Amino acid sequence: MSEKVKRMNEFDSYGAVTHEVSNQPQDLLDYNLFTTDIALQEAVTREGAAWATDELDRFGAESGRADYLALGQLANKYIPEFDTHDHHGHRVDVVRFHPAYHQLMQKAIGEGLHASPWLHPQAGAHVARAARFYMQSQVEAGHGCPVTMTFAAIPCLQAQPDLAAQWLPKIMSLEYDPRNIPAAQKKGLTIGMAMTEKQGGSDVRANTTRAIPVAAGSDADGGQAYELTGHKYFVSAPMSDAFLVLAQAPGGLSCFLLPRWRPDGSKNPLQIQRLKKKMGNVSNASSETELRGALAWMVGKEGRGVATIIEMVAMTRFDCMIGSSAGMRAALNQALHHCRQRKTFGTLLTDQPLMQNVLADLALESEAALALTMRMARAIDNRNQRTQPSEDLLLRLGTAIGKYWICKRTPQHAYEAMECIGGSGVMEETVMPRLYREAPVNAIWEGSGNVQCLDVLRAISKTPEVLPVFFAELDKAKTQHIVFDRYVEQLKMALRDTTDLEYRARDLVDRMALALQAAQLLMSAPVFVSDAFCRSRLDSQGHHQYGALPRHIDVKSIIERAMPE
Repeated sequence: MSEKVKRMNEFDSYGAVTHEVSNQPQDLLDYNLFTTDIALQEAVTREGAAWATDELDRFGAESGRADYLALGQLANKYIPEFDTHDHHGHRVDVVRFHPAYHQLMQKAIGEGLHASPWLHPQAGAHVARAARFYMQSQVEAGHGCPVTMTFAAIPCLQAQPDLAAQWLPKIMSLEYDPRNIPAAQKKGLTIGMAMTEKQGGSDVRANTTRAIPVAAGSDADGGQAYELTGHKYFVSAPMSDAFLVLAQAPGGLSCFLLPRWRPDGSKNPLQIQRLKKKMGNVSNASSETELRGALAWMVGKEGRGVATIIEMVAMTRFDCMIGSSAGMRAALNQALHHCRQRKTFGTLLTDQPLMQNVLADLALESEAALALTMRMARAIDNRNQRTQPSEDLLLRLGTAIGKYWICKRTPQHAYEAMECIGGSGVMEETVMPRLYREAPVNAIWEGSGNVQCLDVLRAISKTPEVLPVFFAELDKAKTQHIVFDRYVEQLKMALRDTTDLEYRARDLVDRMALALQAAQLLMSAPVFVSDAFCRSRLDSQGHHQYGALPRHIDVKSIIERAMPE
C-alpha cells in the first residue's frame, strides 16, 4: 500500500477524499513591479530618469504587495453606486465608491501621479512619472481615469492665468480629498473632462451645449463667467471637483472650467442622469449628465475650444499608451508566472517549444509597447525643457501612432495570455477577466483607432515637417538590421503615394508604429529581442497572431528577460 493511500485511509475512513491538490501554481503576489521588470528598469535609465530608481524601487515593492493588489479586485467587485437625491429630497448627485477605490486614489495622488512633472519640472520628470503610472495601472486601471484627467488638465489651465492662480495649487496638492464639498473647503482637487455629446461623439464641433455670458458682477472667481445648458453623454469621474467642458459660446466652440459647486457654496446644476454600465473600467464611474444653467469660466479664447483643450487630450492619449502597456505587462506576468509552475504531460509549460513561442511573442509585444511609450515620455520632457525643438514634432506624431497601435494590440494580447493559463484564466477569482475586459477601453476612449489614424494624416498635412523628424528617429537605428532598413524604405515609398491616403490610413499607421517600435528596440534592447521583433513583425506581411515567431529565435532568453521573478 502506498504512503498516499495510507494517509487517505488514516484521515478519511469514509472515503470522501478524492484527491490531493497538486500541479497548481501559486498566485503572483508580494513581488516588486520595478525590480522584476528588466525592460522598465532599462527604459527609466535610458530615457533620463536614473535619478528616480530608488523611489521607483520602493514604489514597485509597495505596489506588488498582496494587500495592495487586493484593492484592485475589491474596487471592481464593489462598483460605484449613485444617488440622485438625499433622504430629505435634496438633489445631491453623489457617487459612492468602495473604500478600496479611495485607497488606490490616495496612493496615486500621494505619489504625485497627477502632478509630479508640473510640481517638480526637471529632466526625466515625465519618464519617472510614466514609470510609476505604469506600475500603478497594473494594480488597477479604473482609478487611473481621474488621475490622468487631473494630470492632463494642468497645462491646459496654465494657459488661463487667473484660473490657474486660483485652482492649480489645490489641483497639484498631494492630498486626496474625496469629500463632497465646495472646492474652497478642500485640501486637494481632481479634474474631469466633459467633451462628447450623443449626436457627435468624437466630432465635438457638432456639440449643441450652449454657453451664455453672465452679466458683470456675477459670482465668478476669474475670467469671463458663463452659464452652460445642454448635455454631456460621457463624463468620467463625475465626482471630480471641476470639469473642462466644450460648449458653443456666441463666438463658437469654446473651453470652460465648470465646478461641481458654485463659489457661494450652492450646488452647481450639473445633474447626473445615470451611471454608464460598462464592460470594463467598472471601478471608475462614468455618467450621462445634464447641464441646467451651470456656472463655468472660459479657458482660453472664445471660439478656440478645441485648440485650448487639445493639450489635455494629447496628455490623456499618452496615458492611454501607458495604461495599455501596463495591461500588457500585467497579463504577461500572469502568463509567465503560471507557465513556469504548471506542468502538462510531465513537462513545465515554459519548457515546451510551442508555448515558448507564444510566451516570447507576448513578451516582445509588451517590451515594444513600453519602449515606445517611454520614448514619448522623454519627448515630453525634452519639449518642456526646450532642449530639442524637433522633439515636439516627434511627440505630435508619435503619440497618435502609439495611442492607436499599442491600445489596438492590447485586447488580443490579453486574450492570448488568458489562453496560456487555460480554464483557470477565465475564472472571476483571478485578475485575468478584469484585464481582458479592460483591454479594449483605451483603444476607444480619447479617440478610437480611426480617429487616431486620421489625426496622423492631419499632422502630416498641416505640419509637413513632422515626417522628416519621424524618419530621422528611424534613421538612428539604420544599418542595425537589414530587415528594418528594407522595411523603412518601403514605408517611405508608401507615404510618397498620396492617392487614397484616408482609405489606406490604417495600413500606413500600422507600418509606422512597427517601424517606430523596431527602431527603439534596435537602439536599446538586447539583440535577441530586437532581431526577433524585426523578423516577426517586419519580415512577414501582417503579424496576425501570437505564437508564430519564425525559426531560430532565442525564445528562452526572451522569456527569461521578461519573467517577473
